[in-house]
Amino acid sequence: MAALTSASGILALLDEQQPELQIYALQNLNNLVNEFWAEISDSVAKIEILYEDSQFSQRELAALVASKVYYHLGELDESLTFALGAGQIFDLTEKSEYVETIISKCIDKYISLRTRQAEGDAIEEIDPRLQNIVERMFQRCSEDHEYEQAIGVALEARRLDVVKTMIERGSPHKLLPYVLEVAMTLVQNLDFRNQVLRLLVTLYRELQEPDYISISQCLVHLNDSASCTELLRDLIEKDEVLMAYQIAFDLEENATQDFLLRVATELPQPQAPPQQEGAEASEPKLSTKDEEFKKIRSILSGEETIRLNLEFLYRNNNTDLLILKNTKNALESRNSIFHTAVTFANAFMHAGTTSDEFLRQNLEWLSRATNWSKFSATAALGVIHKGQLAQSMNLLSPYLPQEGGSGSSVYSEGGSLYALGLINANHGTGVLDYLKNALKDAQSDVIQHGASLGLGVAGMATDNEDIYNELKNVLFSDSAVAGEAAGLAMGLVMLGTASPEAIEEMLQYAHETQHEKIIRGLAVGISLIMYGKEEKADALIDQLLDDKDPVLRYGGIYTIAMAYSGTGNNKAIRRLLHVAVSDVNDDVRRAAVTALGFILLRNPKQVPRIVQLLAESYNPNVRYGAALALGISCAGTGYLDALELLEPMTKDPVDFVRQGALISQAMILVQQTENTSPKVASVRKLYEKIISDKHEDPMAKFGAALAQGIIDAGGRNVTISLVSRTGHANMPAIIGTAIFTQFWYWYPLTHMLSLAFTPTAIIGLNKNLETPKFDFVSNVRPSLFAYPPQLKPPSTTVVEKVATAVLSTTAKTKARAKKSEKEKADHMDIDKEPVKEEKKEDKDDKKPRKKKEENFEVMENMARVVPAQLKHISFKADSRYQPLKKSNVGGIIMLLDKTPGEMEDLIQPSAPSGGKLLNDNLFPPSLTLLCRVIGRRPG
Repeated sequence: MAALTSASGILALLDEQQPELQIYALQNLNNLVNEFWAEISDSVAKIEILYEDSQFSQRELAALVASKVYYHLGELDESLTFALGAGQIFDLTEKSEYVETIISKCIDKYISLRTRQAEGDAIEEIDPRLQNIVERMFQRCSEDHEYEQAIGVALEARRLDVVKTMIERGSPHKLLPYVLEVAMTLVQNLDFRNQVLRLLVTLYRELQEPDYISISQCLVHLNDSASCTELLRDLIEKDEVLMAYQIAFDLEENATQDFLLRVATELPQPQAPPQQEGAEASEPKLSTKDEEFKKIRSILSGEETIRLNLEFLYRNNNTDLLILKNTKNALESRNSIFHTAVTFANAFMHAGTTSDEFLRQNLEWLSRATNWSKFSATAALGVIHKGQLAQSMNLLSPYLPQEGGSGSSVYSEGGSLYALGLINANHGTGVLDYLKNALKDAQSDVIQHGASLGLGVAGMATDNEDIYNELKNVLFSDSAVAGEAAGLAMGLVMLGTASPEAIEEMLQYAHETQHEKIIRGLAVGISLIMYGKEEKADALIDQLLDDKDPVLRYGGIYTIAMAYSGTGNNKAIRRLLHVAVSDVNDDVRRAAVTALGFILLRNPKQVPRIVQLLAESYNPNVRYGAALALGISCAGTGYLDALELLEPMTKDPVDFVRQGALISQAMILVQQTENTSPKVASVRKLYEKIISDKHEDPMAKFGAALAQGIIDAGGRNVTISLVSRTGHANMPAIIGTAIFTQFWYWYPLTHMLSLAFTPTAIIGLNKNLETPKFDFVSNVRPSLFAYPPQLKPPSTTVVEKVATAVLSTTAKTKARAKKSEKEKADHMDIDKEPVKEEKKEDKDDKKPRKKKEENFEVMENMARVVPAQLKHISFKADSRYQPLKKSNVGGIIMLLDKTPGEMEDLIQPSAPSGGKLLNDNLFPPSLTLLCRVIGRRPG
């Protein structure tokens, strides 16, 4: 049979009066439309008339043919309209480009209408035919077991009923984590995300073995402290004590101080047994349940986590002091910027390790610190001793303001109050009253500055009205130095509360004051109040970005960064990119590009692509912002694309761009080795070269010194992690990094980066919260994630002897003598000595052979395990201890003991806890000596 070359004959049948012929024509056209659509398009009006004829029995077939014609013509909206009219004849199971495109168009329209409906926009009702196609598509996905695809569409269309149905039909253990991840990364509406999380909590509870850890994660996102308390109480009642402890540790890692305090307060309080008459008063013995609740309260307060992290950092400290020594020697200490740079590098390298060896060795250098350098040097003790909550007052008492007398230096007093806040960062319950009184009693604006910063860091997210009012009093004194810190601290205390009263007061004062420093402190403080509020912050963002004061517009940019941090919100990204290329102020443009790093925390691989063109901008401020955005979003990842973008920026003609690039390189390469990232060695050499180059700009040298501290932070045992192991946004880390970026204006704020330092350890605990000895396996060769090698001290140079000049006559005489000796030897028989050959053979035997490296490593409890190594960790099947958490092993984990009756071999603590460090004194030797350096008696 000859192939059909035209559809004209079949089209002619459409003009017939008999419905049978018209139906026959449509049936054939439906099969031929893909080939002859151009010819059929001339008669599409006739097909539409048949569809509109209510008496015509095959209206749906006419609609399907018309839909296909319009699809080929590129009129997708018309095609969708007729596809809806085709009803059941439109076959969703057909595997054709037409069907896939129309379904896609259908879903997009449905999602758009559902979203606008949910947001309260007045629109027409959703077409039931459209609803029908989407429902059939869900059914098709279910039959094909494509549950994830259906869930994705249902989440975008805000159909929780479908999400629930698909999870129940599929495998809940596989689908629930998928929905949780999608909800946290892709669902951009806060209210709907909370509805999804509520549904997940219900579904996790209904599992045969409820996933309590995931439930607790959802409850933290929902800020539901009451349900968390109830969960912990239920677990204790069911004797699932280890799970309760594990959840408490996870809560402590991810929740705010205010949330943890509410949970701890709502837990059952211990009931003291009645005291018998005549019995001696003694410590009341708690029941087992009360003891368990007491331990949970201890975990929630942060005491246990901090104690364990402090022990880990002290035990594994691997700082290379030679790097610091070389940097100190290369930088002129009389220059305060260089002195400050070494101070920061030392603080970062020893963060949390309690090691002040470098200070002890360089007291003369330390004594050169003056004014604000002295403030930063004293505050650095807070970073070094970070986490020593119980001993913080003792450690810093030589510097703290004394009652009834003025100290030798207001700068060391102010710095010590800031240090006190840093030691107690985000766990300041024990020192808040002291800091508040110190702020109230302070006469000097420098001491007020230190006390305000200390209060802000220690009282982060406490929503404490009394502290807020004290800070407000300092702000209203209109001192530029104290007011800047007060504005920032007010934001820290009210962090994430979205308090309208606080925002209104701060904004009003920002418009009234003439001090730019105060306005900037308030602008950044306001942004912190809106942390995590997403679209609820939009009205404030609009107000700030429309302000004529560039400093408040700068605050508006940071409000976007804080409100949308880690969300990847497209609207926020578009807005930042627009400001980055359109604002007339360089500071605002720089902040807009930097803020991209905060928005895309969870999608670091997108950042190099987005900032690629901005990194080549003519404006150096924009280039600097691009560098910091890469450092913030890709921190600790060793991501090669980001490093390649930063490399040319380290040679930028502008000094501060080089500074930003050097710092960002260190943030990305923290805890990377030459085996995991080939750029590590060249970057470290670059830092040394810049620091030792006498002709290099001070700004670049400052950046290189800071970068050396960051890349080796915390004794090489911490990473910069803005997202926690469980996928939550790490609030203290994000806030610390955001305030760290303000070092552009004020160097003491550099210390805030220490809030982002996260110890990388596996710490296993038994039911008594003690650390037993046990082994686990890292299934990669040890050198892959090993510490970088320590620098070798320069060897003593050997003076080479100069060759003696030999006269030509002497040479000739020696040659003649040699010749005559040779002739004599030829006439004599001399046995060769075989001994020498044996010696040579011995030498060959003694040559050390390179031992082949194992492809695994057995590690002990409290070992350093970097984030990239976690996926290679496994626990021995025959081990006495097994982790309670089956996935996401890392950080502090509770251990199941297979033989609970046997004696346990425990790791004894070695970290200093007060008196252990002290030499017949109330203070560590370094602090006592340092007091002498600044001319003040301890205590």
